[in-house]
Amino acid sequence: MEIKQWIEKFPILKQVAEAQEIIWLNPSFSSVHSVHTAVINEDIAEEARERFERFKPWMKDVFSFEDPYRSPLTEIGDLQQKLQIRGRLFIKQDSELPVAGSIKARGGFHEVFAWAEELALQEGLLTGYADDYRKLNTPEAKALFSSYTIAVGSTGNLGMSIGIMGAALGFQSKVHMSKDAKAWKKDKLRSNGVQVLEYEDDYSRAVEEGRQQCQQEQTCHFVDDERSKLLFAGYTTAASELAEQLRNAEVYPSEEHPLFVYLPCGVGGGPGGVAFGLKRLFGEHVHCFFAEPTHSPAMLLGLITEKHEQICVQDIGLDNQTEADGLAVGRPSALASNVMKPLLSGACTIEDSRLYDYLVLLMDTEQIYLEPSALAGMAGPQKVAASNYMKTNGVNPETVTHIIWGTGGGLVPESVRKEEYTKGKSREESRDESN
Repeated sequence: MEIKQWIEKFPILKQVAEAQEIIWLNPSFSSVHSVHTAVINEDIAEEARERFERFKPWMKDVFSFEDPYRSPLTEIGDLQQKLQIRGRLFIKQDSELPVAGSIKARGGFHEVFAWAEELALQEGLLTGYADDYRKLNTPEAKALFSSYTIAVGSTGNLGMSIGIMGAALGFQSKVHMSKDAKAWKKDKLRSNGVQVLEYEDDYSRAVEEGRQQCQQEQTCHFVDDERSKLLFAGYTTAASELAEQLRNAEVYPSEEHPLFVYLPCGVGGGPGGVAFGLKRLFGEHVHCFFAEPTHSPAMLLGLITEKHEQICVQDIGLDNQTEADGLAVGRPSALASNVMKPLLSGACTIEDSRLYDYLVLLMDTEQIYLEPSALAGMAGPQKVAASNYMKTNGVNPETVTHIIWGTGGGLVPESVRKEEYTKGKSREESRDESN
């Protein structure tokens, strides 16, 4: 179908194809109960949580972290006042997750752990789930894992998660990286003993090349961000953690006090897993929105057209070029987009330049740093408030708890942080001069 035909069928695509900022409200929005268990087993969150618990002693032994899968939930009142957002405003700092410094730690670690566990049980290194997993930090375990390869295609953060954790266990780790990946991320991986393969193409090409190469090796496990249920399961565990943190903040999601969550979205596995977990816990009392760059709205396009992974942003004339490297995806995950079809309240897009505006604003008001791609959700509260979503759903804006999911940035070098802040500050100064 040509662009003109797509736009005639879905008029909002005109703005999307012109790389304009938009908000889209999902006409297929329903409830978690409509998710067919053949797509995702509703027990996956508990299974993943239990696997993380089993690996805690190993993580402490290797990385010295007491609670390696927990990130702060911080109320950001000064920023809320600046943006004039009603209700309460929090930021979930997955940027502070240890080792990988991003939301990808949840999914990536889980898949690496699942494969290591399977091999260790198969070879008798572990006698069962009740065994001491510190046995996996021994010469015998590393000798076993070193005969296997774990590989992934990535724009950056998933590669960091898989590569670093795979190498720590002793696997031969390979990360197939697209041209969007930042140089410092490649350097970080190589310094941790990870083989980085670079491509002068986008995310989809890196994934396809990695998948094909791994299929030719019997001892290679490919982490498929577009299809993996293990990745998805790892992300769902964030929901139970958040529920506990909300109770500590005296926030109890209900019809009168709903929870609105804004998640940056690339291929969709991370935000999809988090949203799935939240919908299972809070049902209709949580409203989830994805946020994507104007040049890479892969999930938005797949959901609007209901073509899911069968359509890419290039099909409507977009170039998939964005400084939000973690979101530089042209085609959504088939798994995540199909799961999210009835669960997602809506999605919005944001221009790259505004990511830097939010970077400066968050630093100046709250002294919190996030990398540009992790800031896409910052646009969510204002865009939703300006739409008719709350009125249609009978929501009082004063009683809403907003959570912006800060998906990454913990490992960004200080020199890069300063460069990004300076870039954003220059934009702010230019606006001030023009006014």
